[in-house]
Amino acid sequence: MAGTTTLFKARANDAISNRGLQNALSELPTGLAANRARAKSALPEFEDLRESAKVLKDHTLAHLDHYLEAFETAALAAGSKVHWTSTPEQARATILEICQAANARLVTKGKSMVSEEIGLNDHLEKAGLEVVETDLGEYLIQLKHEAPSHIIAPAIHLTVGDVERRFREAHTHLPYDRVFNEPADLVAEARQILRQKFLSADVGITGANFLIAETGSSIIVTNEGNGDLTQLLPKVHIVIAAIDKVLPTLEDAALLMRLLPRSATGQDITSYVTFTTGPRRPGEHEGPEAVHIVILDNGRSELLAGDKRAVLRCIRCGACMNHCPVYSAIGGHAYATVYPGPIGAALMPGLAGVKETAHLAGASTFCGACAEVCPVKIPLPDIMRKWREADFAAKNNGLLQRAGLSIWAGLAKRPRLYHPLMRLSIAALSSLSRRRGAFKHLPFAGGWTRHRDLAAPQGRTFQQLWIERERGGPE
Repeated sequence: MAGTTTLFKARANDAISNRGLQNALSELPTGLAANRARAKSALPEFEDLRESAKVLKDHTLAHLDHYLEAFETAALAAGSKVHWTSTPEQARATILEICQAANARLVTKGKSMVSEEIGLNDHLEKAGLEVVETDLGEYLIQLKHEAPSHIIAPAIHLTVGDVERRFREAHTHLPYDRVFNEPADLVAEARQILRQKFLSADVGITGANFLIAETGSSIIVTNEGNGDLTQLLPKVHIVIAAIDKVLPTLEDAALLMRLLPRSATGQDITSYVTFTTGPRRPGEHEGPEAVHIVILDNGRSELLAGDKRAVLRCIRCGACMNHCPVYSAIGGHAYATVYPGPIGAALMPGLAGVKETAHLAGASTFCGACAEVCPVKIPLPDIMRKWREADFAAKNNGLLQRAGLSIWAGLAKRPRLYHPLMRLSIAALSSLSRRRGAFKHLPFAGGWTRHRDLAAPQGRTFQQLWIERERGGPE
């Protein structure tokens, strides 16, 4: 994670100039964002559901210790084993130990952002295990040795041509003259490759969209069915989830399931919603012989105790990314963190430290679109603003930036000085740009003017315009 702040500007510049990436990202407004809008309009009670979900998550977080203990009790009663881990290192070691105890050689995985958070794949592979991602998007980026660029659509940055080229490079045992005329051809090839992996796997690892305290169940939501094959066919099933995934009851999960697919992909419901409660029982012919549930903290307890607790309401729908103008311009990899976009800006400083992720809160226009579409009403811009304040207080940003902000703050606290000085500055800038109405070059604004003109002020400040409005005429 170290160095991600310094990487951000370079990666963002590369992303903006990457034509293939820009073509892929251009489909966000007409794809996932438009689908959500249609799904919302078809459900009159959508806003009421958002408020109910917010209240539910706030209640759960306020009593998280109780519900986690209740979940453990119910899960143990159902035959599962529960492992509590504080750090990524502990979680990785626990999962590797389970795999080694099962004499595992092949591990299949469903999509799990928490496994990305702890760097699980690399850890297992270094120990000699073969790890295969079974979600199609995750499988694609695994072949490219990349991290996910989106929470729900990990390969959203790839085009069909990208996928075809990678398949030809990776699947050399298949005829090279095979034809990929449709996306369905790519899906069929991936299914052909993965089928044997499902049948041969010793251990299956999935994440969990929700953990249910009432029953000790884990719930996964998928569109491909790969999650079911991952957890049902191997002898051992491992669930990896963070502490904030727990919910009190199955009824509560039903409430969030009305919001999650509509916010994520615009579907009324996803293709598969799978409830798992313990291992195979006597007389049953399907399912794993053992279920292990690894629950991770990794800084969330500190977030729970602070003024940024609301970020733990997140149900990982990705709607904030789909509507964010910054994410839509640069994609997920530019952020250089596990969780990109607005949710990453609100969550990652609490997981990885403010200094290492300072760029995230800065990579926002604060337009508020993310909070407007969040199904559990997380005040994302407010949380990002608090991380900016923490970064400034820690003096992580440059001397010039701190000096500029300090000067502005000193003026803003002295309105009798601030207002006339701003009027003078605005008038001067307006006069200098009178012929063009914009600036091609301006000191301290090079990041903007290198790519576009900067619109010039038109002679009056906001305060002047506001007074005119209030008085009904010019000041």
